[in-house]
Parts: sequence; C-alpha cells; structure tokens
Amino acid sequence: MEKTWDQMTALEKREQRFQWLLNPEGIKFANKDAEKNFQVRAKRLVDVYKVQEPDRVPVNVPVGYLPARRAGLTLHDVMNDPHKAVAAWKKFNEETDLDSFSTPGIMPSARVMDLMDYKLYRWPGHGIPQDVEGFQFVEGEYMNPDEYDDLIRDPSDFWLRTYLPRVFGIWEPFRMMASLTNITEIVHFNGLLMPFTTPKGREALARLGQAAEALDEWNRVVGTYARRGMELGFPMARGAFGKAPFDTIGDTLRGTKGIFFDMYRQPQKLLKALDVVADVSIASILSSMNASRGLVAGFPLHKGADGWMSEKQFDTFYWPSLKKVIDAIVAEGGLVSLFAEGSYDTRIEKCNVFPKGSLIWLFDKSDMTHAKKVLGKTCCISGNVPASLIHAGAPAEVREYCRKLIETCAPGGGYILAAGNNDVEGARLENLQAMVEAAREYGVYPKK
Repeated sequence: MEKTWDQMTALEKREQRFQWLLNPEGIKFANKDAEKNFQVRAKRLVDVYKVQEPDRVPVNVPVGYLPARRAGLTLHDVMNDPHKAVAAWKKFNEETDLDSFSTPGIMPSARVMDLMDYKLYRWPGHGIPQDVEGFQFVEGEYMNPDEYDDLIRDPSDFWLRTYLPRVFGIWEPFRMMASLTNITEIVHFNGLLMPFTTPKGREALARLGQAAEALDEWNRVVGTYARRGMELGFPMARGAFGKAPFDTIGDTLRGTKGIFFDMYRQPQKLLKALDVVADVSIASILSSMNASRGLVAGFPLHKGADGWMSEKQFDTFYWPSLKKVIDAIVAEGGLVSLFAEGSYDTRIEKCNVFPKGSLIWLFDKSDMTHAKKVLGKTCCISGNVPASLIHAGAPAEVREYCRKLIETCAPGGGYILAAGNNDVEGARLENLQAMVEAAREYGVYPKK
C-alpha cells in the first residue's frame, strides 16, 4: 500500500519533492526538444543537490535588471507596468543564450507598494530617483524594546495591530482594532469593524481593494510568463522564502542597533522571542512549500557573518533558532538554501551538521577552497564570482576566474557556478556569457 505523506521518512519526502521538480503537473511543453531539455536541466539540478556529479556544472546567471536596461527601460518603468516587464524579459530570453530563463518575478509591483504606502523600503520613483537601478532599505526600530512580551505572547496579534501599521501607512486603522482573540461573542462584534467606520478606515479598505486588483494583474501577467519558461524547457524549483529568526527581529523589528543592545540588556527576552519567531517561521515556510509542492527554502543570512558578532554570540543568539528552522524543513524533505552574505569562513564547520544533500550554500566572499574542503562531501555549494567583476571586469577575466572556481569546487559534484549575489546590479551581458561559456568548457564531467 502506498504511504501517506505523514508515513514517509524525510528522505522519502525529499525524493517526492525531486519528482515534483522532474515531472511538474499541468505543463504542456512547446515541443519534444523542450521536453528533452527540461529533463536534462532538471536532472542536472537534482544531481548537484544530491552532491553527485551531473553531466556538467550548472550555472546560476545573475541577470538582475539587465533585460530592462537592454530594452531601453528603467527599473521604474518595468516595476510600474507588468506588460512592459514581460516584453523586456521575453526579448532578452529570445536574443541571448545563457542556458537559463529569466523572468521579472524578481521584482515587486511598484503600484502595489505605493498603494500600501510601504515604509520599509525606497524604490525608484518612491523616495529615490526614477533612474536608480535598485532598492534602499530603511533601517529603523519598528518594534520598541519594551514590546518583547507582546511579541512573545501573541506574535500574530503583534504583527497585525502593532508592526504592520508601522511599516504600511494603509494599515494604520488596524492599530485601533480589538484583538481578534477578544472577539468570541455577539457583544464583541462591533470591535471588529469599529476602526473602519471612520473616513480614514474606509479609505484604507478602498485602497486595499485597489492594491489587491493591482497585485492580481501583476501575478497574472508575470506568472503566466514564468510558466512559459517551463514550457520552453527550463525547470523552476518552487519553494519558500525564509529568514534566520535573529534576522527577522534584527532586520525589520528592532533594527541592527536595537537587537545588538538587546543581546546585552535583555538577553533572555531576546532568546525567548527568537524561539517564538522560529516556530512561526517553520509553520509559514512549510505551509508555503507544501501548498506549491516546493523543493527549496531560501534564506539570506544577514547578521551572522564573520565580524558581525563573536563566536559565543553566534552560538547563543544566531545559530540555535536558525538550526531549529532548518531541522524542521529537512524533516519535511525540503532543501535549505543559505545565502552566506559576507564571509562565513569561521561559521561553516559548526553549521555542517545536517544529512548529506540537505543544504545548498551560496557564498558571497568566503574562501571557496575552504568551503569545498569542509562542506564538499555533504552540501551543495555555489558562488563566489564577485559582483564587481561581473559589473566592471573584462570577459576574459570572468572566464578565468570561473575556470579556477570550477577546478577547485567541481570535483566530486555538488557545485553550482554562481555569483556572490543572485542579482548583480549593472551586470554586463558579455560577462554573463563568459560565465556560461566557462561552465560549458571547463565544467563537463566524464561520462559514466
């Protein structure tokens, strides 16, 4: 009798997720060649994720917003018009041979963020000039130091009535709403809607409706094009976005200064909150992955890098809650992709505690020889072609750098040629082509 999901082991669940990648439901390939190429590319990814030798080294090409620039458009243009975005990316994919399919799915809709009055970022035309290619994070304390108890007691309520009104202007009326757990009987009914009886409240609801319509259009246009990539033979590993609990609190709640003060001033409150956020993260990530039949959960590691905190602080505040989240994802058969921003040379040995084939590392500035030596038998590793080289170097320099990386990291399998950042602002097409050419020439494994 076939096992149910709950009866499967972690390895069996992972194999099932691999099958979802290899055999996606509902995809009608454009032709026989597209179907064949899909299988070759998908198997290449599965092999490298399993830390085995594929047919050749895969390449993660950091296209960024290059398709918009080549179409004579700014980031502001394509963020405000999904049809222009798709047209630019479609033209780019048709005119280049990068063995990959790029989509504008890396971008959010500017109209949606404008309507929501999102305060956590600035983007072209909203806080920064229209011709800027990128975003700007607005560092701040969006959770006060005396609000840990509120977060720990009921994180969803804290998010709904405290945090979100601080980062979305449109969410301000929700601050006045009664706690949802207070609404248990008819006598509490008015408390649910009272904030929206005001002109400001009704305006917020109307703008939420407009934002929802704009998001629906964006998803339909961009999502349809992403699906087209699979039909043309390019696999796309669905998954979820995650963050280390320390980064969740340190990035967008307490801020960098706030959380580092808290490590000294109220460490026990911080540790308790990290555990709560870990549980919330696990539930959110697994729900998203299971709903989409996803394979990979991606984590940008912001504040755990070498030099950000001492080894003791890393062992106390950063790693335990992150490991708890990773353990839960691995137990559900998911892969975890860790983007090690900055250098992680002093961290990776203590992080190498998971079953073989569970983790994918993307290294920014770490020593790849050291990474291969420590992780090469258990983890898929990728990186670290410098963004500066892709932006300003010559193709010959890029090609030579990639050759050395492949010679160092490819033996035994489990290596993806990639930049130290998934999206390089100002990337040059000839340098991206040099990366692909290097993989095709130097990254081919002997036939088994």
